[in-house]
Amino acid sequence: MDIDWRIAVVLSPLLLAAGWAIFNIGAVALRQVQAFLNK
Repeated sequence: MDIDWRIAVVLSPLLLAAGWAIFNIGAVALRQVQAFLNK
């Protein structure tokens, strides 16, 4: 199964952006939970 390089080129920045967004949202959510627990 050979992946088309054009598809990979188009998808890689999208996956990178999605991963970065999920990482940032997760970090903020974790901070909110920690702040809530520390009250």
